Order: sequence, then C-alpha cells, then structure tokens
Amino acid sequence: MIKKAIIPAAGLGTRFLPATKAQPKEMLPIIDTPVIQHVVQEAIDSGIEDILIISGKGKRAIEDHFDRSFDLENQLLFKKKEKIYNEIRRISEMANIHYIRQKELNGLGDAIYYAKQHTGDEPFAVLLGDTVIDSVIPVTQQLIDIFEQYKQSIIGVEVIPDEKISRYGVIGGNKINDHITEISHLVEKPSKKEAPSNLAIASRYILTPEIYKAIEKTKRGLNNEVQLTDALRILLERESIYSYRYEGKRYDIGNKIDYIKTIIEFGLKHKEYKSELMKFLKNKIKGN
Repeated sequence: MIKKAIIPAAGLGTRFLPATKAQPKEMLPIIDTPVIQHVVQEAIDSGIEDILIISGKGKRAIEDHFDRSFDLENQLLFKKKEKIYNEIRRISEMANIHYIRQKELNGLGDAIYYAKQHTGDEPFAVLLGDTVIDSVIPVTQQLIDIFEQYKQSIIGVEVIPDEKISRYGVIGGNKINDHITEISHLVEKPSKKEAPSNLAIASRYILTPEIYKAIEKTKRGLNNEVQLTDALRILLERESIYSYRYEGKRYDIGNKIDYIKTIIEFGLKHKEYKSELMKFLKNKIKGN
C-alpha cells in the first residue's frame, strides 16, 4: 500500500512575477484555497498518511500555511467565527507533513532525489505542487489502484491535442486497454511528427525506489538539471513502467492565462458564487 507522497514545490514561479516575488506560486489561491492545499488534499483523499514537500528558498509560506496559527485561532474564537476557525484548524491537522529544501534548482529528477532517505525502500506517489486535478476519484488513488495490480511504476497521462504535444513528455508503448499502456519509450517535448502517441505525462506518478538508482545514472542537461523523464528512460531498462490515462480534468497553474481560466471554472462550480459569476460573465460577453 502506498502511504508516502512527495510534492515538489521548489520552483521560482517566474511566469507569475511580480506576484511570486515574495510568495510561492503554489500558494496562489483558487478562490480562497491555495493551489498546494488542493494537492495535499488529493494525497490525503488517496490514503496517503505521510507527505514530504520539496521546497526551496522563499517557500516558508507553505510551511506556515500548514502550521498552526495560535493568534489567528484565538481571534477567530473571540469573534465567534467558529466555521472558519474549524477550517483553519483542519488545515493544520490535514496530514503528517515534512519539508526539505532543494538547495539548487536542478530539475524535477534532482528534487525527487531529495526524498531518498524519507521514502527508503517503499514505493511512493509524486504530485506536482502547481497542478490541480478535479476528479470524482482522486487521481493519485486511481494510480495507486493500478500500482496494486502491476507492482511497477505508474505514470499518469492524459490525451493532449496535437498543437500542444511539443510542450510535454509523451509516452509510447503497448496499449493494454483504453486506459493502460505498457511503456516502451518516452520522448520529451517531441514535434507532432515525432510524437509516439497523443498521451502526455501529466503531473502524477507512483514510483518504485529503483527510481533513485536511475536518477543517479542520469546525465545532467541544460542548466545542470536532472530531468525526471530521462531518469524514467533509464528505469525502463531495469523494470516495466505503465501509464494510466486517468479520469479527471487537470488544471496546470503554470501560466497566467491558465490560472485565470482555472479561477473562472472553479468559481462556476462554487455554490456561493456560481450564479453571480455567471451573470457577470454573460453581461461581459454582451459588452455590458
């Protein structure tokens, strides 16, 4: 059973400057909930009990968010705001969360390697800290279920339109069914012509501890970075890897326009704001 999860969250978030000059990109709110809280909640809802967040310089706000704030709690109790008090307490008690800093931003593979001592010989989940996936069954739980079947590393994938293929790592291999593929090769940011499929790696993984040996053998690339896709290619020489096309919609908070779209979509799902937001959008479309 998978009980540990790694959440890499060390990036600088330069695409969101100046908003991320003094706060982590992962703490940007979707309505009133930071992105990374959605990610942590997915892990918890998938049965994860132990979470390691790989942070970096300037990321202290993440630790503070999941810690207790006694002054704030006391003020809320004094003002008899019990509902929000209970929510604040719930955040600080969500899971057993640990933190370690990636000292240099040397890629996703390098970030995951920082978890080696924490996960030991256990398989573990990886959830990227800037990507939210809305689904009925948590995507990490979906991947865990497939891992329990194959006992090999599982990569979450999604179907990508041709014009976006060049932005992602893409898998190729033997299709077992509509959702599962036994991977034979991975291509990082291929052209449409070079892409082995339209299935792109999409921010969720279950990895065996063998990934650490693969990372150790991975050559550093541009900017001294260790790419996880390169490490997965090496892992593929040692053991089988499967992909799973998960059920759910991914919200990549990687750029400003996608972030704006995400806020709108979540607002339209929110029972308190849906009606007023819909009215506002309709008026805007009419030019009012």
